[in-house]
Amino acid sequence: MHLRVESKCLLRISLAVLLLIGGAHSAMSQPLGNTDVATAAESRAQKRSQSPAGAITESYLGIAVGFTADGFPFRGNPDATLTLIEYTDYVCPYCASYFQQTLPGLLEKYVSTGRVKLVVRDLPLDSLHPTAPRAASAAACVAEQGATRFWKMHDTLFLSQSQWGRLPDPTGFLADAAKKAGVDEKIYNQCVVSGRADARVKQSVSAAQALGFVGTPTFQFVRADGKAYPLVGAHPIDVFASLIDTLLAGNEPPIAKESEKPELPLWAKDEGLAPDSRRPGFTIAGDPYKGSPDAKLTIVEFADFECPSCQRHAVSTQPELDKQFVVTGDVRWVAKHFPLRSHPHAAVAATASECAGDQGKFWPMHDVLFERMEQWSTTDDPDKALMRLAANLELKQAEFDTCLTSRKALERVLRDIYDGQAIGVSNLPVFILIYGGVGHVLTGARSTEQFAATLKQQLKEANTQPNGDRTAANR
Repeated sequence: MHLRVESKCLLRISLAVLLLIGGAHSAMSQPLGNTDVATAAESRAQKRSQSPAGAITESYLGIAVGFTADGFPFRGNPDATLTLIEYTDYVCPYCASYFQQTLPGLLEKYVSTGRVKLVVRDLPLDSLHPTAPRAASAAACVAEQGATRFWKMHDTLFLSQSQWGRLPDPTGFLADAAKKAGVDEKIYNQCVVSGRADARVKQSVSAAQALGFVGTPTFQFVRADGKAYPLVGAHPIDVFASLIDTLLAGNEPPIAKESEKPELPLWAKDEGLAPDSRRPGFTIAGDPYKGSPDAKLTIVEFADFECPSCQRHAVSTQPELDKQFVVTGDVRWVAKHFPLRSHPHAAVAATASECAGDQGKFWPMHDVLFERMEQWSTTDDPDKALMRLAANLELKQAEFDTCLTSRKALERVLRDIYDGQAIGVSNLPVFILIYGGVGHVLTGARSTEQFAATLKQQLKEANTQPNGDRTAANR
């Protein structure tokens, strides 16, 4: 199967791009250079042993721990020939999933045996997780007092993520966690107040962004010669094991070939696009849709409620497209979220639309969010503004308020972000036109006339596909 990309015209690219996250081997196909970024480490509060290679080490749960030459905490043999770097966010549910389901196996098979060194760096996604930078800074302050204490703090933050992750102000929880990790409270508090840890976290984020990393968890496998290979997303241990074994053997990870024709991801396949009988108006993959499920052409739109181009499409173009194509049953329109870091309220607005969707009013909330973007996006209290919009839509207020402040709806937004990253979404809006098992990607807002002409052409091609044909056409 293939994916074709359109900007002003249709350009063909391999559907392997769709599996940037879902297929680890394809994600590993492009080596990067050595990407260690030097950061001055603060003085440590306790004495530690010195390895032959000069790395400062202690021991935590029977495994050597310490700090790299540029100040990042590690676990394992400091002289290991393969380093696994994790860019993480302490509030990210996918990072917690990796921590709970994959990391234990990696520690047992590779880290404790001295074959792999594990390094942690910070990539808090503050637009999605406002308290994540604070947690990263707290952990950095704990790290000043020793690697063992850092790893205790690191583990506590992930194990108790559900307790503190949604607190408006987690300062008290973080201080208590640091105390339980064994820090000198006076030194810890002085570090927090000074802001020096904040600067180190920002440096780590900048380094990650310079590499093009925008989601968590993101990993780099770095060989002794400095060649690095990225892997995005929380994967099962067998994916990590396959890649690690390949690299330890001195081999290059296999590159997915176009001829292998990887499958579409679930949200773009027939089974994922099928209506969910338990949630009317949503697909099995969990995405809201409008139009006939039997339409020949399905359009999946990635958008951001603070994006001006997305707003222009939603307000000026979409109503006419609905009349010409959606209401007539020719096109099914599916919505997915992709809030950008540059839009501070976009994530909570996306969450609000999901909460409205739980009450059967996703599309009314979707429309009003774009129509009144200038009102709710410029306020100092977007939550309150969104709650007013919910009241105007006659939603059950208590149910909506509870949903907005919980993690459940937000995690659906995060899932969409990872889906978008998997196909390289960046400039919004992005439209995936799907028929016959082939995805055609159209980027950017355009006039009603231009969009309608494109849809007419795509429908003409879709109608030439035999019923039930879901194999890619080689064009």
